[in-house]
Amino acid sequence: MSPTSPTILVADEMHPSLFAMLTNAGYSFDYQPAITRTDLLNRLPDFTGLIIRSKTNVDEQLLSHAPHLKFIGRAGAGLDLIDLDAANRRGIRVFHAGEGNRDAVAEQVVGMLLVLLANILKADREVRQGIWDREGNRGYELGSLTVGLIGYGNNGSATARRLSGFGCRVLAHDKYRTDYGDAYAQEATMEELMAEADVLSLHIPLTDETRMLISDAFIAQMAKPFYLLNASRGEIASLSAIVRGLKSSKLRGVGLDVLENEKLAKLSPEQQTAFDYLRQSDRVVLTPHIAGWTHESYVRINEVLVRQLMNL
Repeated sequence: MSPTSPTILVADEMHPSLFAMLTNAGYSFDYQPAITRTDLLNRLPDFTGLIIRSKTNVDEQLLSHAPHLKFIGRAGAGLDLIDLDAANRRGIRVFHAGEGNRDAVAEQVVGMLLVLLANILKADREVRQGIWDREGNRGYELGSLTVGLIGYGNNGSATARRLSGFGCRVLAHDKYRTDYGDAYAQEATMEELMAEADVLSLHIPLTDETRMLISDAFIAQMAKPFYLLNASRGEIASLSAIVRGLKSSKLRGVGLDVLENEKLAKLSPEQQTAFDYLRQSDRVVLTPHIAGWTHESYVRINEVLVRQLMNL
């Protein structure tokens, strides 16, 4: 029997601001941030809506246990946890809060780049050890570089807006858009971007097409030694290829907010070897998938989700 009123299962930990928003929008909900997979499968028949963040994999099996599900909301930008084809076959609407954390991601990307260009981590560690090496930490100015953005959606365009204040040239490539050049970025082909970029920043979803996009072959095709930034999805960039790029100096520096395997206690031998090199390198900035994880974005994501929910 179908639920008598719209009910939502919130299956991941969420900022508490969400609850008043849902109530004011006329939705009832059950907040179960610690729900197990087994319990989720058993409970789903009672709900018309599902809201997730990062722990819940919405696959064919899960959807087969949700006969009344009408929509799925993802509290974040990526949709790689959701089998979109399976949802579409069942007429289930899927939406995300990509614009909710775009400013946070953009600021993180620019921050990582500035840290790399000015040798801030290396210099900080040396000064703490009593080493005062000015020449060895001479940096580069962002305004003198060409930055290439792959992907020009919410995060890419927000990053370009922030880069514009530094006076650098920004090229953007997005194969799924046309006529997207604006005051902050020049539309470019992938070939143009690879020929001219001093910095490459990834702003694309994880798909079969983008998985391991940053490979040995890709790095070799870049015309110049370059800085690489990834605050999108870890599996888009091969850690082993990144290490080889750093060793060959084709990669001048790397800022990674995401890794191809973020379960650090369960790395494969190859991943462990690459990670050990990265964490000891002065040319690498590592953060734990926090680019979109600010106090402000935590609330803003909920606002975006509920606004889209009300427009269904």
